[in-house]
Amino acid sequence: MSPEPIKLQSNQTILGQTAPGGGVVLYGGRISATGINNTIVRYLRVRMGSEYPGNADTGGMANGSDVIFDHCSFTWGKDENFSLSTDNKAPLKNITIQNSIIGQGLQNHSCGGLMQTGIEEGITIYRNLYIDNHTRNPKVKGLNQFVNNVVYNWGGGTAYDMGGNSKGPSETTIENNYFILGPAETYRDFRGDDGTLVTKNYYLTPAKPFSGGNTLFRTYWQGNYYDENKDGTLNGRPIDWEKDCSGSPLFLDAPSELHPKIVGQSQAEKAYEWIVKNVGASLPERDQVDTYLIDELLSLGTKGVIIKDETDPAQFSLAGPGIVKSGIKSLDTDGDGIPDEFEDKWGLDKNDPTDAIKIGSNGYTNIENYSFSLEFPEKYK
Repeated sequence: MSPEPIKLQSNQTILGQTAPGGGVVLYGGRISATGINNTIVRYLRVRMGSEYPGNADTGGMANGSDVIFDHCSFTWGKDENFSLSTDNKAPLKNITIQNSIIGQGLQNHSCGGLMQTGIEEGITIYRNLYIDNHTRNPKVKGLNQFVNNVVYNWGGGTAYDMGGNSKGPSETTIENNYFILGPAETYRDFRGDDGTLVTKNYYLTPAKPFSGGNTLFRTYWQGNYYDENKDGTLNGRPIDWEKDCSGSPLFLDAPSELHPKIVGQSQAEKAYEWIVKNVGASLPERDQVDTYLIDELLSLGTKGVIIKDETDPAQFSLAGPGIVKSGIKSLDTDGDGIPDEFEDKWGLDKNDPTDAIKIGSNGYTNIENYSFSLEFPEKYK
């Protein structure tokens, strides 16, 4: 891929689950959603990698509004993996990342990402897996919901970083998340006496699940769990702030009315179970990288490495993005993105390229219904 980012567009929907074979993997580059509005990105994998020139985020945006990232996988960033961090040029508002994997940020700057807005803007981080990032899992400022996420195998930087030690206020909900310690093994470059860089393998002392924050960081903080014994079993306990965390945020008795209600949220253990089964670009199928990361998570403390170079088999056994299955595109006579088989079954006209965006009886466009049929086939029999 080119070092220049693939720039997403406003009023666009990307449906990666409709790709043939094993789905979509963008390897060796990055994407940018800065400046866009009214866009949905689904089932997309973006993997930057060690050969990318310079340091950059695998994905994210600095301003824009009304954007959803759903069932994506962002890995191998050389700055951050995935950030939603305002540049103050325009609002960064009504942004959601959900059901996604944010993992294996590369050393020497292995970071999950920055999630930073103004207090009148806002981000929702729902049901994601942060895995194998040394720090910033994530780092948060501004208006933010962090609900039903799993954070696994972070390093000595930070897990959840309450970045409220600045003049700007934060209004957050942190609810029903699971923090699970891993081995915290890492590979990192050091400069030798002769000036050359040497990659060393060693173990980190993990940071506390939550750190940072002052009275400007207001939070409704409930139902968060910590599994610290690395015994291969999910048997965590409620996080004890005084024992397990650091910092002095201002705790709220109820969620902020500035946040939307999340209808599907669950207790932390149920969120973990859902993430194991469904997180990431799991359609058409999980690729080898995401499968590898889920296997680490399922080890519950016995597997996990914070890597420097994804192409080094000593650090990462796949030595790259793995094998992604090729596929044959389904017959689509009118080229509208809906296969003839679906159009025939649902009484559409496979010779009419305009019916993809026509509204069906359930209120969704026909092409949306086709994409839903891949996720929920039992409802579209």
